[in-house]
Amino acid sequence: MGGTGERRAERGRLPERGTAKGRPLWRQRDFGVFWAAQTLSVLGDSFSLVALPLLVLRATGSVARMGLLTAVGGVAAVLAAVFAGTVVDRVDRRRLLIGCDLVRLVLYGAIPLVWLSGPHLWVLYAVLPVCEAVGMFFAVGYVTAVRSLVGTAQLTEANGRLNATAAAAGVLGPLCAGVVAAWVGPAAAVGVDAGSFGVSAACLLLVRFRARPADEAPEKRPGLWADLRAGVAFLYGHPVLRALTVLLCAFSFLTLGLNDLVIYHLKHDLGLGDGTVGTVMAAGAVGTIAGSLLVARVRRGLGFGWTWAGSVAVCGLAFVGMGRTGSVAVVAVLAGAFLGCVGMAGTCSMSLRQEVTPEHLLGRVTSAFWTLQYSAAPIGAAVLTWAAEHQGTAPVALVAGGACVLIAGAALLTPVRGRVSR
Repeated sequence: MGGTGERRAERGRLPERGTAKGRPLWRQRDFGVFWAAQTLSVLGDSFSLVALPLLVLRATGSVARMGLLTAVGGVAAVLAAVFAGTVVDRVDRRRLLIGCDLVRLVLYGAIPLVWLSGPHLWVLYAVLPVCEAVGMFFAVGYVTAVRSLVGTAQLTEANGRLNATAAAAGVLGPLCAGVVAAWVGPAAAVGVDAGSFGVSAACLLLVRFRARPADEAPEKRPGLWADLRAGVAFLYGHPVLRALTVLLCAFSFLTLGLNDLVIYHLKHDLGLGDGTVGTVMAAGAVGTIAGSLLVARVRRGLGFGWTWAGSVAVCGLAFVGMGRTGSVAVVAVLAGAFLGCVGMAGTCSMSLRQEVTPEHLLGRVTSAFWTLQYSAAPIGAAVLTWAAEHQGTAPVALVAGGACVLIAGAALLTPVRGRVSR
């Protein structure tokens, strides 16, 4: 879901037509409903975050199979990202978001029904790629929707609130998912996620988005490939976004499979139950809350570049530690540090894109950014989980975490370091 962000890079800023400029966010009805809908949706997503890997692990006992499922979903998301921006910039945002929620309601709801007759891995490999592709369309639409609801002046605050409450839901979700999985099985936990999409769709029916400018009507748009080139061209022409795209491609390669590695480490290496897995994942989500609440203050003090690079460096150190410790409490603390810093880094990069990109390009630029960022991530998830199954989680975590620290250092040699806008 979402992401959050920080202060403003003024290039490309647009007038805030139709926004409740100057009004506190808590008094803006449409943002409030949207906020509630996404918090509930993230709560449901947290169930699948725990339940899907547990379904694979129970059926196969293999972290490599877990990583393969993650990789398949990642490939579908990358392919969808190629076209998501052009679609989002052309269609009605509210209808798109509602449609994405309804599709995921049906598909995720099918998993527990099929699982009633026993484990059927094929349904996971059939459903997850489609849901990940649909989720990418939703995610790109989500980014444009936030700016449409609050304008540029309140982006940081709005993104921070969305991420903070989503993280709070991310604490409760894994706890409940662990209990449900231990009690009635992981398949039932996936069913809870399906229901959350239905609630989100119902809430979005009540949200009114700002109309698009008349001069950006779909019939006046260039063709599909021109749209795709426009997003890539904007990224290439912006020095900071260009560097971030390359750096995040490497970072995503190393970290997409982290969730699978942590669950495998807890279940296989430490011999813990589903309930403990949920508790550790929930404790890790507390870090996301902290990161969401601190990011604005940290960036104001350190600037964009040092905040982003420092967050990635801490992620790498936490990654190393999680693979080497046998203490559940330490794994939980390090997971919190990792997720908190991922949230801070993601907040910075997402808000920067929102701030510097003209609104009519925002969907295409976001789509191009995510396509390039995650292009190698599915391969990384498959490679790292395969290596963990054959070499153990500790050496894999050491190599991947160390590489994350190197990425942070490399960022300080690029224009990312000089980005100090508030």
